[in-house]
Amino acid sequence: MLLQNPPERLFMKLSELSIGQTGIITAVGGEGNLRCRLLDMGLIPKTCVKLVKRAPMGDPIEIRLRGYELTIRVEEAERVEVLAEQSADSKIATGGTKK
Repeated sequence: MLLQNPPERLFMKLSELSIGQTGIITAVGGEGNLRCRLLDMGLIPKTCVKLVKRAPMGDPIEIRLRGYELTIRVEEAERVEVLAEQSADSKIATGGTKK
């Protein structure tokens, strides 16, 4: 079965996801201990993640992956690249373009 209007997908940083938006991790950056720590927390390529919420001042963020919630700093989330799915609601809100 083919979808008539498949969801648009965008490459972006994990920190750039909107609340409720999902994505698939494509790359984990960072060096040394930071990269190992991110990988140990389950942020590995091909893992599906969802941004659940942001703190009132924007940092940290809470994500859901592998059946659990994880809170990380925005600075750490900027090291993780995701292939994000843009929902119809976010297309309408942004006029169909990425802000």
